[in-house]
Amino acid sequence: MLLQILLHTPKWVFAVFVLLVWLGAKQLLSNSVSLSRVTLMPILMGGLSVFGVISAFGDSLGALLGWAAAAAVLIALVLQRPLPATTRYDAANRQFHLAGSAVPLALMMGIFCTKYVVGVALAMHPELRHQAAFALAIPTLYGAFSGIFAARAVRLWKLAITTDAVATGVRAA
Repeated sequence: MLLQILLHTPKWVFAVFVLLVWLGAKQLLSNSVSLSRVTLMPILMGGLSVFGVISAFGDSLGALLGWAAAAAVLIALVLQRPLPATTRYDAANRQFHLAGSAVPLALMMGIFCTKYVVGVALAMHPELRHQAAFALAIPTLYGAFSGIFAARAVRLWKLAITTDAVATGVRAA
């Protein structure tokens, strides 16, 4: 059965998978990341997450609210955590210097695998779409992934704003 599922998977899905693995694997190593990329990645992955909810449940207000609630809770939780001590922002180049982390790869794979498994499950059992537990769990999972992505970006933006404020205050004195 697994072979049949893989054989009926469109080829572009494998290309997306490889792209996400590549993007996530790059973040396993320390690197410098631009302010725009820090902003763009959570937007793209959040969009993929919302697309997953909509493709599974249509424009169901309950599903979208579940996604939003989970995202909000995870944003609040992650914002309470400090950035790694090695994280730096270079205001002159508008770049962050980040330690390597498996979190982005795990989040990307989480969103991708959730979308894939839900797609397969709904293709095989369309009635799942109307089961309360499924309709609650899936949007919540998508929202959790999106919330973590968003909060990681917000923490970096806060560092950039603080760094810029300190640099401006030093110059003004």
